Amino acid sequence: MGKGLKKFKSRLLLKITMWLIAVILLGIGAVYLISFLLGPPELAIDQNTVLYDSEEEVIGEERGTQNRQWVDLDEMSEEVVAATLLTEDQNFYDHHGFDIKRIFGAIIKDIQTWSLKEGASTLTQQYARNLYLTHEKSLTRKLKEAFYTVRLEMFYTKEEILEGYLNTIYYGHGAYGIEVASNYFYNKSASDLTLAEATMLAGIPKGPTYYSPLNDEDRAQDRQKQILANLLDKGIIDQKAYESALRQKLIYAKHTPDQQEKKAPHFQDTVIQEAGKLLEIEQEEVRAGGYSIYTTLNTTQQKLLEQQVKETVQSESDIEIGALAVDPENGAITAMIGGRDYTESVFNRATSAMRMPGSSFKPFLYYAALENGYTPNTMLMSKPTSFELADGNVYQPSNFNGYYANEQITLAQAIALSDNVYAVKTNMYLGPERLVDSARAFGITSKLPAVPSLALGTATVNVKEMVTGYGILANGGQELKEHTIEKIVDRHGKTVYEKKEIKGKQILDPQKTFVLTQMLTGMFDRELDGYMSVTGSSVSDQLSRIYAGKSGTTDSDSWMIGYSPSLVTGVWAGYDDNRPMEKVAESSYTKQIWAGFMEAAHADHPVENFNAPSGVVGIPIDPETGLRATPYCESSRVMYFEKGTEPEAYCTDHLHQEEENEDKSMVEELFDLFR
Repeated sequence: MGKGLKKFKSRLLLKITMWLIAVILLGIGAVYLISFLLGPPELAIDQNTVLYDSEEEVIGEERGTQNRQWVDLDEMSEEVVAATLLTEDQNFYDHHGFDIKRIFGAIIKDIQTWSLKEGASTLTQQYARNLYLTHEKSLTRKLKEAFYTVRLEMFYTKEEILEGYLNTIYYGHGAYGIEVASNYFYNKSASDLTLAEATMLAGIPKGPTYYSPLNDEDRAQDRQKQILANLLDKGIIDQKAYESALRQKLIYAKHTPDQQEKKAPHFQDTVIQEAGKLLEIEQEEVRAGGYSIYTTLNTTQQKLLEQQVKETVQSESDIEIGALAVDPENGAITAMIGGRDYTESVFNRATSAMRMPGSSFKPFLYYAALENGYTPNTMLMSKPTSFELADGNVYQPSNFNGYYANEQITLAQAIALSDNVYAVKTNMYLGPERLVDSARAFGITSKLPAVPSLALGTATVNVKEMVTGYGILANGGQELKEHTIEKIVDRHGKTVYEKKEIKGKQILDPQKTFVLTQMLTGMFDRELDGYMSVTGSSVSDQLSRIYAGKSGTTDSDSWMIGYSPSLVTGVWAGYDDNRPMEKVAESSYTKQIWAGFMEAAHADHPVENFNAPSGVVGIPIDPETGLRATPYCESSRVMYFEKGTEPEAYCTDHLHQEEENEDKSMVEELFDLFR
């Protein structure tokens, strides 16, 4: 009975095995039959990547076919062909597209190392992927790659495949193909490459950024030595050639920045970076991958911003500018300036420069204050004040030019005047940790120390972070994710990415957000009740509509960030080496640029108002007392409060003054009568 069961199991296992083999063979046969019926795949490919603005007008074109020179296989040096085959596919001439032995070897090694790092792609598979497919990791892509690989092997000779591979493989720095790479790195043709030069180039395609000698020469040399050792071990070169190649000092061609003027160059760089993240590929693959990228750039706004910078900043000055304009409803970046001259510096000061924002950081503090009982007419004393800290030290902030009201001022006045004492008092009262939490809610991700001086913007942030924060105020407290790309189409016409229109979730209280926005309009008031001029008074006469905003100034940084309901713009100015701004005029550049740009950008648009949410009331307030204004008050301003927090009492100070004025007038009339 036992032997019979064993025989039965053996026969069953044999049948299952034979069935599986039959299925596999049938599947392979089907692949080859379908491949035959499909015919030879087209080898021609366009790898230009084109960038479009929001109106779908071309703003940039990255190198594709223009940066490729096709050369015949016999025009390439024997050394580079041998080094490439040994490095990428030693059994190229012995397989039919798939190296089965290498595949199983890679699987075993992955199992032994508990990783999935070992590759087994043949040269033909790489060629198929480069020609027809993206680098996404999916079963569908693998199946397509298999079909293209079979078709290439079926309809083209090994020499044609090898020639095509060497003419299309990417060597980094925008160089596709061995001829372009040879000229780029050594300023010579591929037919003239030495053994040392050829083996250096052969090591690059595995990781164009990682193994480029122009990026990391030590790492590239280590890979070159490994390739030379393999050539020696296989008997392709002798010991003398091996040692000679190791001794040869490679001289690389020098490259100057492209002098051709680009439209919004820092913006285009940001697009390429964002596309690389979205597609999960290297930036260089994006640049010459044949993509059509539809961006958020508003070309009109970009030109206006660039023009305003050029007209405002003195040409001989080496002060730098970083600026960003964003649609607060959807986070679309509509204009960007990363520096005054892209050919001199590709560094993007709108997204990467970390600088102190000064008083432009205060709105994040005052939102936290509104969350903790403050109202627009909460009064604190404005006078020189020393704060004793927990560690025993004393901190004494000062106001600009040493000006203090020397009396109590409201929160609304403190914002308009940018009173530093009021800000530090508020931060100390709330606790600096609450300011950090508030800033995080506004999208600030940089390191923020929870200290009293944080209220005055002493931590470093970038323009993009600050514009995000103000954009959240502009849209009424909704989450805001800035972006530069709306859609990406690959070289085959397939949409591989499209931005989804999703309304941002409400992350801030809409009533408090609106109240703070209304207070931020105060910096542009023409005057503030006899006090020192408000911080935006220098540009108030240039503005034809209501904006909200805040400026910030430190010894080395100047900021202006402000918004309408449909556009938020931030401008930073300063020196790259952080030296102090020498001229008073330099600190005013940001306000002038901001005001000029915002007015020009809104010129053809109807006047907009910040819409008040339910639960908010507007009341005429006497600025001196913070109480409801009466007809006798010398001035009043409509201020907005959350319902239930507005003042109930009316101002009586000016009522008494009016009575005194009437009595005085009566005495003068009697005196005139008896004179």
